[in-house]
Amino acid sequence: MIYNTIMKKLSFSVLLASCLLASHNPLWAGNKDRSGQSGAAELMINPWAQSTGLFGLNVANVSGMEAMKNNIAGLAFVEKTEIGVSDGIYLTGTNVNIANAAVAQKLGNTGVIGINIMSMAFGDITMTDYNNPEGYGTYHPQFLNVQVGFAKTFSNSIHAGIAATFISEQVTNISATGACFDAGVQYVTGKRDNFHFGITLRNIGTNMRFSGEGFAINTDNQPIAAPTYNVTLQYPSDKFELPTNLNIGMAYDFFLDEKFSKSTDSMPKHRLTAIADFQSNSFNNDYLGIGVEYAFHEMLMLRAGYRYEQGIGNETTSTTMYTGLACGLTLQHRLAANGPLVAVDYSYRPTQRPANGVHMISLRFMRR
Repeated sequence: MIYNTIMKKLSFSVLLASCLLASHNPLWAGNKDRSGQSGAAELMINPWAQSTGLFGLNVANVSGMEAMKNNIAGLAFVEKTEIGVSDGIYLTGTNVNIANAAVAQKLGNTGVIGINIMSMAFGDITMTDYNNPEGYGTYHPQFLNVQVGFAKTFSNSIHAGIAATFISEQVTNISATGACFDAGVQYVTGKRDNFHFGITLRNIGTNMRFSGEGFAINTDNQPIAAPTYNVTLQYPSDKFELPTNLNIGMAYDFFLDEKFSKSTDSMPKHRLTAIADFQSNSFNNDYLGIGVEYAFHEMLMLRAGYRYEQGIGNETTSTTMYTGLACGLTLQHRLAANGPLVAVDYSYRPTQRPANGVHMISLRFMRR
């Protein structure tokens, strides 16, 4: 009891302090002039189709294992076990693919632990140099993120979590590694637990630096009065920061079935959820978005969202490839009376250049 009280106060204190510091620190102002200056941009990618159908705006009410890529506090809503995989196609025809897998397990009253592994592949890229401008082979860049998270429910209203992510990037014969941390809180209240508020601070971590044989060049030393010999020159690379961001969101559930009662095990026949979200980015414009999700018997869910940033409607000033729109759907059904709940999610986000869009699909198994 004392432990829960202390942790509740501590989690809110930490997140409140983060918000206050962010509001007075120019790092959080959202600076388009710094766009592209951070590294490990894959940390900003959400591989789960359910969240990306809302452009990740559901930071206040995201739940389950996919919360590890949005707001880690939502991991606390795992009831028993969840397992899922997802696949993403970035800009059809570019050979950029995202593979993702996760598992979450509830540990009694202790909390919920989860692990998420995301890998990005970029297909075959031709190798060129000064002497071979037409290419002489191919290489295969590979990005890997491994995240471990823990979340706990401290009361009927308060849920909080923390997560650590290991980052590995390999591009032919150079590589970089790093680590970062996430923290998040969700607050649920209302007569039917239908008002949601969430805050998450993501990607706070170490600087990264590429190193390896790719920065070494063999050349001939040609002194004036001595024999010629080979030397190896090593060119150092500069460090780069991670794309830190602060996310604040709200959501409200409208239960359109008047007979539904939260005190019973009944499910609402019709649910309509309105969502609003603000994201402050350290290396890009800030985001402001709204979304809506409709659910029929919690078996069929349709969702759509719009995420705005400065200059998004002008191709000459926009710093994103997205148009701001997102949509998606979920179909889920229990396999048997006591079987797992199976869900298939799909999302699509149109892009403006190139205009091939981003597709995500997920398969989730939930035992409740």
